[in-house]
Amino acid sequence: MKFVCYADWGELPASANALFAQGEKESIFLSRVWFENLAAFGLDADQTMLLACVMDGERVMAILPLAKCAGNTWYALSHRYTPFYSLLLADTDQPQVLDCLARGLAQLPVDSLLLKPVADDDGRLQDLQRAMAAVGFSFYRRFRLYNWIYRVQGQSYQDYIASRPARLRNTIARKQRKLEREHGYDIRLFCGDEVPDAMADYYAVYDASWKANEQYTDLVDGMVAGFSGPGWTRLAVLYVVGKPVAAQLWFVLHGKASIFRLSYDEAWKPWSPGSILTAFLMAYVIDIDRVEEIDFLTGNDAYKPDWMSERRERFALSCVKSVKPAGRYEQFVARLKNMFRGR
Repeated sequence: MKFVCYADWGELPASANALFAQGEKESIFLSRVWFENLAAFGLDADQTMLLACVMDGERVMAILPLAKCAGNTWYALSHRYTPFYSLLLADTDQPQVLDCLARGLAQLPVDSLLLKPVADDDGRLQDLQRAMAAVGFSFYRRFRLYNWIYRVQGQSYQDYIASRPARLRNTIARKQRKLEREHGYDIRLFCGDEVPDAMADYYAVYDASWKANEQYTDLVDGMVAGFSGPGWTRLAVLYVVGKPVAAQLWFVLHGKASIFRLSYDEAWKPWSPGSILTAFLMAYVIDIDRVEEIDFLTGNDAYKPDWMSERRERFALSCVKSVKPAGRYEQFVARLKNMFRGR
């Protein structure tokens, strides 16, 4: 086995696709489409992509996607929109693969790596930590974000909504009646290749919402283009007299629905179009897509427990090369501070 770094997708052997196919079963944010889009549109000006890999002959056994920069710390290939980051790892010969990866990472011309956001119970990263500790790395973990999910467990939408707080059920029913009675409304669902053409209505709602103007339009459009081809996108738009007043962008893959964006026109807040639209999409992904898990991705907003049932934590994991000679504790602490400053 050997440690190899690739700086271009064209260099990566085709055998890597098996790892990405395996990764996307766990999360759409471990798919090749996601990482390619990040490399194209999500890096800072001083960063470039680096894929740290382990090869066994022509077979790619492990991929740790990194963002390389000029400083002493390199970072996970991630973004503020990344809810989950991990190592891509083959199922066979894992101890040998991780040992090779750890030794290769130790030879990189940097003092530390910062990987985020990671799960505390990620077995692959836990095993990589042990391998890296054996070659001289130390670790520090810091809380990064909350992640709310709902495990469907075979329920229908009616089962699901009956289990939600009464105030939520009553709000949805009351606001649906109010909006229909006073204005009338229509919901359109765009899937797959329909989504890119409907993004104009999505942006119209987003620009009229309480949120700031989208800072990463190229990244979002790249996601939509990449995820729509294989049919992973669900864009729902609520219209009143032909005007889009609420829009939600979700992604569905391998039994998991990821709620990426919720927005509504601030002028229509009294009618709660966002809640009406969320209920519509919940019904669709549960009864039509038959998902097993619904994921609110990032944030601890007060409304999320009404829709979800479980809160998880994500962390930033710093991996720092041991300082020699022994006793240079101050240098170690300084490195940690520099890693987290402004990131």
